[in-house]
This record gives sequence, structure tokens and C-alpha cells, in this order.
Amino acid sequence: MESRSESRSIVLSISIVLGLFLLGFFIFRGLKTFSDKDRVVAVKGLAEMEMKATSAWVTLSFSFSGDDLKGVINQTEVKKNNVVAYLESVGYAKNDIKLSNLDVTDRQTYYSTEWRGGKEVQVKVDRYAASQSISIQSDKVEELEAKTSKIELDLISKDLTSNINIAYTFPELNTIKPKLIAESTKNARIAGEQFAKDSQAQLGKIKTASQGQISIVGNYSYYEGEGAEPSESPKQNYLQKARVVSTIVFFLE
Repeated sequence: MESRSESRSIVLSISIVLGLFLLGFFIFRGLKTFSDKDRVVAVKGLAEMEMKATSAWVTLSFSFSGDDLKGVINQTEVKKNNVVAYLESVGYAKNDIKLSNLDVTDRQTYYSTEWRGGKEVQVKVDRYAASQSISIQSDKVEELEAKTSKIELDLISKDLTSNINIAYTFPELNTIKPKLIAESTKNARIAGEQFAKDSQAQLGKIKTASQGQISIVGNYSYYEGEGAEPSESPKQNYLQKARVVSTIVFFLE
């Protein structure tokens, strides 16, 4: 009887000791987990990406004015035909050449008032003004930009001087946003791992993250978010640079 009682006491003692050990272990783990919640590092990740224009438009515009409406329209028509003939001669197909509608303005008065020498005087102006624009579009943006200067010089030499403007179509921002954010997150993790290494710790999971500010510099600038800082603008007009800075908070283990 005494032997059985002693065995039960020993088993009970071992169970109590084991229970206290496990209780202490879980209390320790719980306190450590609680303390680890305060061990975090906030880092920023930078990502930049160049966007090339998908297409380019060159617009040539000109106008004439006079008191004879038929004469003004005829001048505009002749110049339009000559410009179109030139564009076709340098390799542009008719389908690539877009013509705007002829715009005619009737000023309805022959005089305008101006100040000259401190006096108000009436100045004779042409009653009618007609304007026309011609556009060419190409997906070969670099080639079209290179040709634009030559087109301008050729038109001047042929007495077909026109105002020339070039515009570009760029990819939608949403098409590159995922890549930008993924790259900025990757760079933020690299910075966080270096910080953890210097602190003799390990980088844990993400606690919080913010997309950060997005900026685009180039022909068409765009800034999203307070404090967005644009980077250096690309030298080529058909390029834009997108930039994002994300802020990520990691746990440290």
C-alpha cells in the first residue's frame, strides 16, 4: 500500500512540475510575442520605370485672313493641298493624313480698338479668318520625331510655313502600377533586411504598408500624394519616368 501511495505521489509531483514548466513556457512565449509586437522597422522602397510613348501625332496648322471670303477659303485650300502633296511625297499614305474641318470666323467688323501712344485708335482688321490643320500619326515615335524637324524646314523652303506641334500617347498609369509597387516593396524588404542584420535580428512579416506617392515626369507630368518628389525628367520627349516611394513597416524577430 505504501509503495502504491509513494508511486502516486511521485507521478503527481512530476505532473505538477511538468505543468508548471509548460505554464511558464507558454507565459514566456506569450510575453515574448507581446514584446515582439513593439519591435518593428519602418523602411521606404523606391522604384522608377521609364514609359515609352505608344504613338505620336504631328499637327501642322495654318490660317489666312482677308475681307474676301472666297479668296480666304481658296488660299487655305491651295495650301492644304500643297502640304498634303508634300507629305505624300515623303512617304505618308493618304490614310495616315488626317484633315480637320475648315474653320472660318466672321469678325463682323472691320476695326478693332487699340491703345497707341497713350491714345485709343481704331485699327483696320480683316473681316474673315480661316484656319486648317493637318495631322499625321505613327507608332514609330522615334522615327516621327526625327522627321519633324526636316518636315518643318522643307515646308519653310517651299513657302508652306506652318505651326508644327508634336504630341504623344503614353500607356495608362494603371498598366505599370503593379510592377512599380512590386519593385518598391522588394527594395523596401532589402533595406529592412539590412537593418535587421545590423540589429542582430530577423525581418518578419509586414505589419503595415502604404503605396506611397506616385510621380510622373516628362511631357505630361503627374503627381499623386502629398510630398511627391519628381525625379529627373527624361531627355527624350517620347519618354516619361514613373516613380513611386512606398513605406512599409516590418516586424523584427
